[in-house]
This record gives sequence, structure tokens and C-alpha cells, in this order.
Amino acid sequence: MVDILKRNKQKNVKYNNAKDDRIFSLINGLILSIAVILVAYPLLFVLSASFSSTDAVMAGKVWIFPVEPTLTSYKAVFANKQIFSGYLNSTFYVLAGSFFSVALTLCAAYPLTRKELPGNRIFTSLFLFTMLFSGGLVPTYLVVQKLGLIDTRWALIIPNALGIWNLIVTRTYIKQNIPEELREVARIEGAGDFWFFLKVVIPLSSPIIAVMLLYYGVGIWNSYFDGLIYLNDQRLYPLQLILRNILILNQIDITMVKDVSVLARMQGLSEVLKYALIVVATAPFMAIYPFVQKYFVKGMMVGSLKG
Repeated sequence: MVDILKRNKQKNVKYNNAKDDRIFSLINGLILSIAVILVAYPLLFVLSASFSSTDAVMAGKVWIFPVEPTLTSYKAVFANKQIFSGYLNSTFYVLAGSFFSVALTLCAAYPLTRKELPGNRIFTSLFLFTMLFSGGLVPTYLVVQKLGLIDTRWALIIPNALGIWNLIVTRTYIKQNIPEELREVARIEGAGDFWFFLKVVIPLSSPIIAVMLLYYGVGIWNSYFDGLIYLNDQRLYPLQLILRNILILNQIDITMVKDVSVLARMQGLSEVLKYALIVVATAPFMAIYPFVQKYFVKGMMVGSLKG
């Protein structure tokens, strides 16, 4: 009799656990579905609005799919001859800047993982100090000017080459995923720190390197303020700065247009132009992201477990 009661109790517990799991899965799926809709809908709306007619956008007819599809906004964007030079410039800044930044980050992160490094905590504190305090815009500009970087491509690469948060994440990753025993074995074999860094640390750090490339690349691609400050030659402008100028030039001054129909058409084109500019600016990284997503997830999960 006691055994029967125990078996019935175990069955009830299993049934309740299964029921709780189903309820949790249902609620979790509902929350995730809402989150996907909140994230995906603005993207779909921007994409649809960029391909829709000005009248449809101004009338609020666009929801998910394009209304009266047209390429007018994209023709207006790519009619500017600087768009292609902006793409080339931004591509160069992203490739050169990301490579330089990741190399600098790795070279700074690895020594900070070595406990025997003299002044390890002092160097770490100095790096962290720069996260909280900076000299400001004017002193930074004066430093860049004195270095002779004004109106050069290096002005968009060197000043912001090292991200302290990225340095901390990279240091944490190396510290957690490269055992001290490997270094001891390498030392017994006669290998120095430089050889160990090149042959062991860098190959084993491919996930965090991919994450840093993505972080630095997105930051450089989306940056326009540095170009606005340091560049005077329009041939060196990054894409974001060119798109900003196009958007400003297409802003309508109501007092300068007397014809109501012309004003409405110009305002509609300016509105649709915003969405086309967003698509043009984000399309490259939206296309690249799926190929680096696995490295991004793995690197961030492992690199952020401990401080």
C-alpha cells in the first residue's frame, strides 16, 4: 500500500513538473514572439518605406509591405557621385581601422593577463581611468593637430583605435581560455612570450577576435563625427558623413517654397530619402553579420563570464 502511494505521488510530481514546463515554454515563447515583433517591425517598415512612393509614405499607408513600389529614393541617393567614394572610404576605414584596433587590443590585453608583469594593477587602473575621464574634444583635437593627422585618413583610425571595454573583455577571454600550463610547456620547450603570443594565444583567441572585429568595424562604419571634425577634404569623407550631408541638403525650408504641391512633393521625397539612407548605411553589415554570428555569441558568452 505504501509503495502504491509513493508511485502515485511520483506520478503526480512528474505530471506537475511537465505541466509547469509547458506553461513556462508557452509564456517564454509568447515573450520572445513579442520581442521579435518589436525588433523586426521597425526594420521591415524602414525597408518597405524606402521602396514605397512618397504619397503612400506621407499618407501613412505603409505598414509591412511596400505601397506603390518605386526606386525614386534610391535614385536620388545614388545620384550623388560621392556615394561610391564614401563606400570606398568607409570600407578602407573599417578594414584598416579594425585590423589596427584588434592588433592593439590583443597586444595590450595579453600582458595584462600575466601576473608577473611589473605594475600590472597600475596599468590596468590607468586603462580603467580613461573609461571614466577624458581630456575633452578641444584637447583631443589639438593633439591630433599637433601629430599632423588633420585631413588625413589616419585621423579616423588612430585617435579611437583602442576601446577599453573591448580590452577588458579580451583580457578576460585570454585569461579564462588559455591555461597557464600551456605557457609553462612552451617555456620548457624554449619558447618566449612573443612566440607563445603568436603561435598559441592568437590562434586560440579566434572567437574573441571575430567579436572585436565586429565591434570595431560597426563603430567605425557608423562614425561620422570624427570625419566632421578632422576632415576638410570631401574626397576623404566616410559614407556616414556623406549621407548626413545629403539629408541636410534635402531639408525643406517652407518659407522658400510658395507652391503647395511642390512643397508637398519635396517633403515627401525628403521623408522617403531618410529610409533609403538608413538602408544604404546598414545593408553591408546586415549582410555580413550572419557569417560572424557564431563567433559573436561564443566570444561574448565566454569573454564576459568574469571580470
